[in-house]
Amino acid sequence: MDHTFEPNIIGFLCNWCSYAAADLAGSNKLEVPSNLTTIRVMCSSRVDPIFILNAYLRGVDGVIIAGCHPGDCHYQTGNYYTRRRFALLSKILKTFDLDPHRFRLSWISASEGQRFSQVTKEFAESIQKAGPNPLKKKSFLE
Repeated sequence: MDHTFEPNIIGFLCNWCSYAAADLAGSNKLEVPSNLTTIRVMCSSRVDPIFILNAYLRGVDGVIIAGCHPGDCHYQTGNYYTRRRFALLSKILKTFDLDPHRFRLSWISASEGQRFSQVTKEFAESIQKAGPNPLKKKSFLE
């Protein structure tokens, strides 16, 4: 295994909860993986599954979606839609022989900066152990 491997991770963060938690983690100088690229979305339900599939096909090593706790969604039911899409998308990713641990859904509220730091560090470590995304090497256009 390549010990110099640094995973490329994308995090889709809900504006109202998880993004605020990331901001809180930064304000409190908590450790967050430097290889995490965050994308702020208004609600976790706004993350189109095509975005995730496209990210993996372009070589991202891991994707995390973080939203409000169930029942706390700013838009009432957005995170319930996210949970359903996550379950379906996990099944689709298995058909690509992609390790399901490369895709994570977490509920992190605005006041949980410590939890944001912990979840992202754990996810980055698990991706680092799993190694590079195997879809990077495959060519789907042949």
